[in-house]
Amino acid sequence: MPKSMTGYGRAQMLENGRDVLVEIRAVNHRYYEFSARLPRTCMYLEEKLKAFLNGKIARGKVEVSVTITRPDGKDALIAVNRSVAEGYVHALRQLNAEKGEEGKEWLEDDIRLSTLLRLPDVFTVTKAQEDENAIWQQVAQVTENALDGFLSMRRCEGERLAEDLLAKLDGLEQMLAQIESIAPGVAESYRERLFAKLTELMKDTNIDQQRVLTEAAIFAEKTAIDEETVRLHSHIAQFRGLLAEDAPVGRKLDFLVQEMNREVNTIGSKAQELSITRLVVDMKSEIEKIREQIQNIE
Repeated sequence: MPKSMTGYGRAQMLENGRDVLVEIRAVNHRYYEFSARLPRTCMYLEEKLKAFLNGKIARGKVEVSVTITRPDGKDALIAVNRSVAEGYVHALRQLNAEKGEEGKEWLEDDIRLSTLLRLPDVFTVTKAQEDENAIWQQVAQVTENALDGFLSMRRCEGERLAEDLLAKLDGLEQMLAQIESIAPGVAESYRERLFAKLTELMKDTNIDQQRVLTEAAIFAEKTAIDEETVRLHSHIAQFRGLLAEDAPVGRKLDFLVQEMNREVNTIGSKAQELSITRLVVDMKSEIEKIREQIQNIE
């Protein structure tokens, strides 16, 4: 069964103090288009993820979102800039002493740690260096799990699409069978109408029967749709065969739909019977519905 291009998968893993969340989303697209949303410090993962998914997803606009956190807080290193802190304390106390010598009122010396916390550059926070290979190994595992859910959703959606498409193909074949049952009588009906019209016009004059038969034969040749119906049956059979394959078939189905539409258009242009014309209109409407649905098949 084919797979839909629409899908979503999510997986999460907490390991070695590192919490990794991966989400994979995809929507319809003519080709395969990849994009990633990653933490600023992990941009090196983009090419790895792209290569990892290459071949596993054939078509669709795919977005992979990765979130990495450290619940234990070990992803940050906090350091005290001693020289800056001591400089602040020395400057404040010196200012206080100078004001006191001038005989002016001044605040008492109440410098506390809370005072230093509010001053800039006393503390520095840096990201802890982590093993990029270890991060990738965990992200790859979580991505694999998310991919399983993503592909499962695609398969389920693809099965529903295939069932509906098969039902539409059955409907096309039923209408084609009706056209095939009507077509043989079109030429004979034309011959009878032509003979009746000539009889009406010429009345007492003898009618050249051979001329009537020749005209009827020319008409029958111009309106013959045997080749178109045979090819249309073949296209429908190929379509069914592709729906049974477990491989990307969206582009092949798109080509077949174009060919099916071409044959039906030709039948419509040759049709000289109102009942056939009506069936052609219905078939074109059904083929358009099929075309819209296969836009979502990988």
